[in-house]
Amino acid sequence: MQRFENRIALITGAGSGIGRATAKRLAAEGARLMLVDRNEEGLQQTVEQLPAGTEVLQRALDVADEAAVEQCVADTITHFGRLDVLCNNAGIAGGDYSTAQDQSLETWQKIISVNLYGVMLFTKYASRQMEKQGQGAIVNTASVAGIRSGAGGNAYSASKAGVINFTMTSACDLGAHNIRVNAVCPGLIETGMTAPVFDYARANNKEAKLGARCELRRYGRPEEIAATIAFLASDDASYITGQALAVDGGNTASLNLPGMKV
Repeated sequence: MQRFENRIALITGAGSGIGRATAKRLAAEGARLMLVDRNEEGLQQTVEQLPAGTEVLQRALDVADEAAVEQCVADTITHFGRLDVLCNNAGIAGGDYSTAQDQSLETWQKIISVNLYGVMLFTKYASRQMEKQGQGAIVNTASVAGIRSGAGGNAYSASKAGVINFTMTSACDLGAHNIRVNAVCPGLIETGMTAPVFDYARANNKEAKLGARCELRRYGRPEEIAATIAFLASDDASYITGQALAVDGGNTASLNLPGMKV
């Protein structure tokens, strides 16, 4: 399929994991890319893994830096002439599992700034160009942690719940301009961000338990999330907007309490 032929996609968090997989998937379907990440080395590694001949730009920046975000979108439009797809994937877990009684404001501010403000800022500037074009698709990477407790720390979960709600409100704001906004909510996926979980399990002979509480009894791959992002960004999803789609092996389909599954 070449669903993104002659289309321009901007992907944040493209230096690893789901962002890298999304870049590879969209490029394989014909997209030209602007890739964004704080990790310049990771960005270069992503570029080297793209299909031969892919036209690509890359920018190392902090997604919470409004001036840098505005310039990045402007550079994309100057080079390519348009912007059709925005994938807001940049995010951090923060490594904080403090209880509600022992929260760090500094940690909350750091996580919210990347996970939520970054989504808002890129949406703000990308949607202006999409409005001029009369069409566009935005896909935000949220998390099952934004749907229910137990999948992340308090700050991370709150940030992803914010992404889900912003997806809905911005879809309402932008729908009249033929701009669709959706979110994907990954479950347990093996990425650089989740590496500590996987490393711990493997070091303690518990790898078989990874994803065991999902209905599919396994964890997911970045490519599976990228496939969903590609669908939501494509014309195949032309009548879908304001939705948050869980891609979690069925994890959120049940109560998922200890002892409730065989």
